[in-house]
Amino acid sequence: MVEPVSSAAPARPGASVTTGTTGRHRAVTVEPKDADLASNPVPAQPRSGRLAALDVLRGIAILGTLGTNIWIFTDVTGLIGYIGGDDEPSGAWLWIERFLQQLAQGKFLGLLTIMFGIGLAIQQRSAVKGGRAWPGKYPIRAGLLFLDGLLNFFLVAEFDVLMGYALTGLVVAYVLATSEKAQRRWLIVAASIHTAMLTLAAVGMALAAGQADTQANSGPPERLDPNPYADGSFWDLVAFRWDNMLMFRAEAILIFPMSIALFLLGARLFRAGVFLPEGARIRKRLMVIGFGIAAPLDLALGVFFGGDLILFTRYGIAPFVALGILALVAEFYLRRPSPGPVGRRFSEVGRMALSCYILQNLVAGAICYGWGLGLAESVSPNSRVPFTVAVYLVVCAFMLVFAHFWLRRFERGPVEWLWNSSFALLTRRAGTARG
Repeated sequence: MVEPVSSAAPARPGASVTTGTTGRHRAVTVEPKDADLASNPVPAQPRSGRLAALDVLRGIAILGTLGTNIWIFTDVTGLIGYIGGDDEPSGAWLWIERFLQQLAQGKFLGLLTIMFGIGLAIQQRSAVKGGRAWPGKYPIRAGLLFLDGLLNFFLVAEFDVLMGYALTGLVVAYVLATSEKAQRRWLIVAASIHTAMLTLAAVGMALAAGQADTQANSGPPERLDPNPYADGSFWDLVAFRWDNMLMFRAEAILIFPMSIALFLLGARLFRAGVFLPEGARIRKRLMVIGFGIAAPLDLALGVFFGGDLILFTRYGIAPFVALGILALVAEFYLRRPSPGPVGRRFSEVGRMALSCYILQNLVAGAICYGWGLGLAESVSPNSRVPFTVAVYLVVCAFMLVFAHFWLRRFERGPVEWLWNSSFALLTRRAGTARG
């Protein structure tokens, strides 16, 4: 397996290391905690030689997840089927909506999950080179990330992924301390369990849909009254999330094995050199699988079968598309090491990814929900598509501008600053207690 950095690479954050197998050397700056949403401080200005693809990919993943979630914000009468909203647009708008939803469905969730695995691999390598125990203090990091996710779940968005990532990262951190053979076994077992769970869930959905068809004449689905998304206050939504916590956390439980597999796959790809010139064959294969096979299959099934096959497309096929995106961005920035103006905007979002992940959902909620402007309630089914696209573009533009100007003034995002300050305080106290 090709190593992405030389064995003599210094372990301190931001240190330059040499890579290459032909006698030619290329300076690369590796941040030991670079691919975690709650990463260590990074400078406001990009460093020369930094692996640009890492930050850009994180930025793409963050804004891409909003491309999936935005449809939940703008349809306050049909959140994940719970409220019973069945108002669909008609004619061409129906197909446009399905197409746009499918473009983002699951791809960027998969990409974000893979990036977390890459982040763990970077942190482990830094610890090993620095002579520090692994996983060492990582459980404290995982605990803080879980707390961030818990607060995000109740106060911002019930489809939070941070809690799940914290638990997954804690498991995978210990798995990465084992042998390559053991890690490969864990990956295979986790992927197999995920496939089995996906199949069982799909069968269950099909049976439930058949039962619903037999009861079609029993009347329209019962809606919430009052609707906390359209009519409730901010705290009404907090209470609603508490009352329905198990339902809202069902997805995190369902995809836990998939998350473990993608974390381990991300770490494996990083060690195999997916971001280095010698990883060209890996990138080519990932792009062929992701764009040549998975993407057209995912799009066709999602558009023509709608929600009937959403489990297979979102959690089965979409992760392969995510791998294609990863490989494409890595290939692009090997040919062009500088991010360029567009890449820099995405990289800025990626460098304060935790802040942007939380803030983009908060801004979308303020635009759409009743506790804010409440605009989504007055949107008709046929107006929902242009309204959703407009809200998405507004929120994305806000995040790009916010990240740019914030990093011109500060070294890290606001949530990253709070996260790192808490980590430093906890580890300092732990060290004092041991002393």
